[in-house]
Amino acid sequence: MTRAAALRQLARDGWLHTLLMVLPVLVLGRTSVVFADWGLPLFAAGLVSLFFSLRAFTAFKHALIATEQALDSPGEAEAWARLRRVRRRGLLIASLPAWLAAAGALLGMEPVARLLLVFGSLVLLVLYRIPRQLH
Repeated sequence: MTRAAALRQLARDGWLHTLLMVLPVLVLGRTSVVFADWGLPLFAAGLVSLFFSLRAFTAFKHALIATEQALDSPGEAEAWARLRRVRRRGLLIASLPAWLAAAGALLGMEPVARLLLVFGSLVLLVLYRIPRQLH
């Protein structure tokens, strides 16, 4: 796999995960509340889930460093593949607050709390961008 193809794949993954974060909240935000008293505990769980991405982000940083060291070497394709796997896993974990916000729409979470959780997930998504040094 060439560097350009790997970067295109990583960009596509980023946009896909952005849609997977935002779409469920938009779709379920219009539904009626099923259980009105579970909004606050779910918001707290969403805030706690922001910290689950710390270990995944550390693995992502290590994969970035390994990919940078493997540039223009025979192991470059494997380094890009590993970076993509680690990044996908990190983005899934970073999506947890947004998905809990989507579930919170059904359980009585306030719209502002849902918005805060989605923005938290989007900030984590920005942290998983590919730096220019690898382009």
